[in-house]
Amino acid sequence: MHGDTAHNASDPVHRLPDGPRAPFLLRMLMASFDRSKSMSLDERRAQYGPDFTLKLPLFGKCLVISEPDEVRQIFKADPTDLGNMEPNLGRVMGSGSLFARSGESHRSQRKLLTPAFHGNRLAEYRTLMAAEARAGMANWPVGKAVASLPAMNAITLNIILRTVFGAEGEDLDALRRLLPRMVKLGSILAATPIPEWDLFGYAPWGRFNRMRAEYDAIVGRLIERARADPNIAARSDILAMLIGAHYDDGAPMTDDEIADELITLLTAGHETTATTLAWAIERLRRHPEFMAKLVAALDAGDDALLGAFINEVQRTRPVIAMTFRQVLTDGYAIGRWRVPRGMHLMIAISLVQTDPRLFDEPKQFRPERFIEKRPDPYELIPFGGGVRRCIGAAFAQMELQVVLRTLLTEHVIEPTNQRGEAWLSRGVAFAPAKGGQIVRYPREAMQHVA
Repeated sequence: MHGDTAHNASDPVHRLPDGPRAPFLLRMLMASFDRSKSMSLDERRAQYGPDFTLKLPLFGKCLVISEPDEVRQIFKADPTDLGNMEPNLGRVMGSGSLFARSGESHRSQRKLLTPAFHGNRLAEYRTLMAAEARAGMANWPVGKAVASLPAMNAITLNIILRTVFGAEGEDLDALRRLLPRMVKLGSILAATPIPEWDLFGYAPWGRFNRMRAEYDAIVGRLIERARADPNIAARSDILAMLIGAHYDDGAPMTDDEIADELITLLTAGHETTATTLAWAIERLRRHPEFMAKLVAALDAGDDALLGAFINEVQRTRPVIAMTFRQVLTDGYAIGRWRVPRGMHLMIAISLVQTDPRLFDEPKQFRPERFIEKRPDPYELIPFGGGVRRCIGAAFAQMELQVVLRTLLTEHVIEPTNQRGEAWLSRGVAFAPAKGGQIVRYPREAMQHVA
């Protein structure tokens, strides 16, 4: 049944689509006892249409959008009409993070960070990425099924640490030990309405606050040493760039702002990329004919199919399934709907990317579709869109290409006929439930045996 709720019929200013009546947490509790009462976003779309309302923790009643023209409108909207979600990831990243900022503050901060991900600078990172990928894969078990996600997390964390700080040392070793635990807990806290109690450091938020204090101390030392470096102007790492950056009024970034932006880059810059890599391995092992075709293309020096494969992984297995905007003007018009001030719009990435109006046979894993058609930035949206599109999207895409090329040209991946891995929520991100199981052999050894 598609249509408007009774509440909307009596309100001439606000007009919203139907949706399930029960609160999200109650529905999740019901589903834990009876799996038949659990409904995916796909099933909601089938029941209510491409747009529907949903009651979510943290945000309350939201308008879920997957109508293509409306998605395009949202991403093109003026920031005075649609703003940052509240609460946002600034809860865990810090008030100086790009995730926490809105309006002019967001624009000016994004302007400072953009040079770090400019094409010329990205080219400098390519060799570093390949070296870290090669080193990280060297000690993987041979011929044994293991989860690829932890190993990919280690590789992508090393890449972003070296990119951000440009050096090694005890403090970076400490960050390698700290950040995985901090990201895991922070992802859960960011996505759930857990009270922000400290309880002397023993409550979830208390444990996170202790980790954040440890992070601040480490990064404070790194910033202090960088500021004292007489050769900082010649450095190409992101920390040096941020220390030398100035706002339009000439003011430099404060140490607290730098620390918040660095944690944003360190966490967002490795976790989601590693998860996409794990999904890529999960998909490759279940499509052996395509894997053979991809390896042959890479051996011939052709990266076009690799790019298409990455796009298809992101389309069918989006690590982030949704992105949000908050309505800042009352009666905001989008399609047939009129939305009250303060309500959140949830762009359902997973629904947009499986819309049969946009993609033929959307449930089929067919990377070749992106050889035939370049992805539309309002239809393939794994990094969101508009003024809040992930600033590190180009960095992540290049990293995916470099790591996968290294894996497939230097190793042989064993296919499997097992069913695809289920989706597992890790708080903010969705990962393969078994961690993207991989069985690999060094390619040189296999060729020698052959």
